[in-house]
Amino acid sequence: MSQTDRHIRTIDDVLALLDDLFSPGADRWTEGGAEWWDGFYADRDKPVPFFVAKPDENLVSYVERGLLPTGGRALDLGCGPGRNALHLASAGFDVTAVDLSPTAIAWAEERAAEAGAENVRFVCGDAFTAPLDGPYDLVYDSGCFHHLPPHRRVSYLALLDRVLAPGGHFALTAFAAGEGGMGSELPDAEFYRKGHLEGGLAYTDTSLRTIFTGRAKTGPTETDPTETDLTKTGLTGTGLTEVELRRMRAQTAGSPAFGESFLWTALFRR
Repeated sequence: MSQTDRHIRTIDDVLALLDDLFSPGADRWTEGGAEWWDGFYADRDKPVPFFVAKPDENLVSYVERGLLPTGGRALDLGCGPGRNALHLASAGFDVTAVDLSPTAIAWAEERAAEAGAENVRFVCGDAFTAPLDGPYDLVYDSGCFHHLPPHRRVSYLALLDRVLAPGGHFALTAFAAGEGGMGSELPDAEFYRKGHLEGGLAYTDTSLRTIFTGRAKTGPTETDPTETDLTKTGLTGTGLTEVELRRMRAQTAGSPAFGESFLWTALFRR
């Protein structure tokens, strides 16, 4: 390709150009990142908190409190070894679970076979390009979103818009900024200057509201009911409605659920 080749014509071209600003070793979000994740999941005995065969405590809570529909179709993004997918299947959902890593998918399929779960289908591939046959009544993301570079939020919101059913729910866990949190708090532009993602992006509760609802609370506390309509400033999200946004509750080793307080948990409704 010559230096003067002007080939940028579409949003996808722009997104691909921005992808290439990161070093190959930083890639955790395209099919090119599968090898890194395979290495991550290769040793099942590593002391990684979410290798345990336990569902997220917030997901368990949503089901127990009746905040999610009874059954329906669910999509688990970045499913890893399948712990949340299997919980959704046990709750009556027909589950499609997708992950980049063949190693993670193989582990998840083993767990599903051991559990006798027949209403879960595992897909190995990039969620942005995989043939996902929505609409889904629930889209669940435990730890995928915070590994995306800033520009891929555009792709993520487009995916939600495409696959989430009217009236459906979207839930996620993501690195929390601030005291006791985890992940990088660098400004978005700095990630492009550095060429890597510092292990994942930390988010504030306000930024998550802005991204997914287009609205953000302006008061100094979580309980302040005052809101600002960010759509007037062009900061629009997917138009989702917040149901609950809080820190994940830490769980003990003997708990039947997974929980680490360095994560946000959020539930939205379309």
